[in-house]
Amino acid sequence: MLVIIGLLLGGVLKGQELLTGARVRNLISQQEGVKAAYYGFIDRFRALPGDYSLASANISNVAATANGNDNGQIRSIGGGDSINEDIAVWDHLSKAGFIEGSYTYAAGAETAKSAPTNLYGRFIKLIYDNVYGTGTLTVRHNIKSGNQVPSAILGEIDRKIDDGNPAGGNFQFSTYDGGGTGGTSPTGGAAGQCYVGTTWSAETVVTNCGGASLL
Repeated sequence: MLVIIGLLLGGVLKGQELLTGARVRNLISQQEGVKAAYYGFIDRFRALPGDYSLASANISNVAATANGNDNGQIRSIGGGDSINEDIAVWDHLSKAGFIEGSYTYAAGAETAKSAPTNLYGRFIKLIYDNVYGTGTLTVRHNIKSGNQVPSAILGEIDRKIDDGNPAGGNFQFSTYDGGGTGGTSPTGGAAGQCYVGTTWSAETVVTNCGGASLL
């Protein structure tokens, strides 16, 4: 009986390990895919997706209302732009063929029709801001993973693609609330939160966390 229980437990643990690995690979693939699309778009159009003022003229099915202002920064209306370029970015990238799916710009909060989500159902974001890491940081373009990602998953992602430090490097913690409706901002920096010091929480896994890949 003990042998059977041991085999069952071993099978469960192995299954959990495989599931975790699949989720890590999925999130890394999503981040890397958006990064490749971002640079590919720049190479083809000599402009930033979402910020491109001639998108409607040069990309099929992009409306004039989704044109950016070519100021070199993918920002939101709240960040000073006339449209939410951080949402228009998905319209530009998908209709130019750089990402899978079809997204159409619409003002306001993200929806499933205007922006992609992570595997936990929260929206990812490509934007020019400093909502990542800790303290007062340099404003720069970054790809946010969306929230509701367990801290242990983010820790594994960070170790695989960067330095494992949620407060430094090219992949860092982010308080982005996942956009859309019903978002709750992740917290970090103390016990019981997404990370403590320079370590993602692992022993006590926190479920509402998020990260950002810096560009």
